[in-house]
Parts: sequence; structure tokens; C-alpha cells
Amino acid sequence: MNAESIRKLFEQVRKGKLSPDDAVERLRHLPFEDLGFAKVDHHRSLRVGMPEVIFGERKTASHTAEIFARLAKHGGNVLATHADKKQFAAVKKKVRAAEYRELARAIILQRDPQMYGKGTIAVVSAGTSDISVAEEAVVTAEIMGNKVEHFYDIGVAGIHRLLANREALTKARVVIVCAGMEGALPSVVGGLVGVPVIAVPTSVGYGASFKGLTALLGMLNSCASNVSVVNIDNGFGGGYVASLINRL
Repeated sequence: MNAESIRKLFEQVRKGKLSPDDAVERLRHLPFEDLGFAKVDHHRSLRVGMPEVIFGERKTASHTAEIFARLAKHGGNVLATHADKKQFAAVKKKVRAAEYRELARAIILQRDPQMYGKGTIAVVSAGTSDISVAEEAVVTAEIMGNKVEHFYDIGVAGIHRLLANREALTKARVVIVCAGMEGALPSVVGGLVGVPVIAVPTSVGYGASFKGLTALLGMLNSCASNVSVVNIDNGFGGGYVASLINRL
């Protein structure tokens, strides 16, 4: 569908030949932009409420930059996760306003100031080694239009640190908890708050942590009924799901 066909669609709505709802339904399935090496979906936000996100890992710097620039041309916020400084340098040449969040390994372009979330998303890390995953969740939730607060290094090894933040956590509409080792923190947080808790296992820990598998299995077996789990080190997934919940 090109610009002319969209104009015709709008004209049908203006003349009353097509309802606004029917027009929106047609626009939900507009075609992608074929770059040869990638097919960029510019209309994902229209269909699912969230924009296309670039997964930077194993992409070349030039490919990342080209996709980022094409998304930027269509307005709105842009996010690239698992991106390195070389990719950012290439993006920056095409999109001067882009920024790099080093801890999160994310490239962002934030132009839409609107808050779509109806409350606050709290992001918790068990230890400082979990902060990079937590920061990916923070950046994702922010770029999706949410107010975000973070609470770092409040794991169960010193539970008084968690309890000192209990009141603030109970005010959140969704809580994301990033933890490695045995992955106990989401269960504890789940028992303190009455909102959805999204557990993000991290690949942090000694040998028997099996690069996050122990934390993942521990979280899947949580005795707190409000805890759900995303994949190991998937801060993006945690931030995305939390954003959807916060829009409801």
C-alpha cells in the first residue's frame, strides 16, 4: 500500500463509504519495507501497540544502522538491544539524535514524550552483577512510554535491603525482578506485593548456577502465584511484557 492508496482510503472514510474502524483494520496489515537483507515492519505499533525493535546481536554495524535509520524516518521512538559501540557509531552517522546506553547495551532514539503506561514499573536487581539485565528492562520500559523506578542490589542475601524498599515497591503497578544465583528474589518480592511480578533469571553465579539455568528453574517453581518468568538474561522481554500490563 503506497501513499496514493492510503489517500484513497482516507477519502472513502471522509465520504462515509468506509467506517473509521474498517479503515484502521486495513491499515493494520500494511506491507513491510524490504531492504534486501531485512524486511522492516513499520506498522507493528499499529497492530500490537508497540514499535518494531532491533536485536543487534550478530548484525553488522551497517545493517543495524540502516534498519535504525529507516525506522527513525517514520517517527516515534526506536530501540536496538544487544548492540555494541561499533554499531552505535554507525547508527550515529545516520541518526544524530541517537544515544547509547552502555550498561543496557542499547541504542535509543526517544522522541515521543507521551506516557502510555497507567502507573509505575519497578525494576529490581538482586545484585550489582544483575544490573546490566535490569538496565535493559529499564530502557525498554522507558522507550515504550512508562514511568520507571529502579531498586538495585537488594537481594535475599541481605533481605533488610529489600524490606527497606517495601513501601515503594507496593506502589508499583508491575515489578520486574532480575536475579541470578538460586533465583529466590522474585518469590520474596511476589509475597510482598499485590501486582504482577515478572522474573528475569540472569546468567550470574558460580558453577552450579549453570549460566542462569538454576535461577530459571527456581523462578519457574516459585511458590508466589503472581510471578511469571521470561528467559535467561531477557531484560527486554521483561520490560516489554511489563509495558503491556501497564497499559491495561
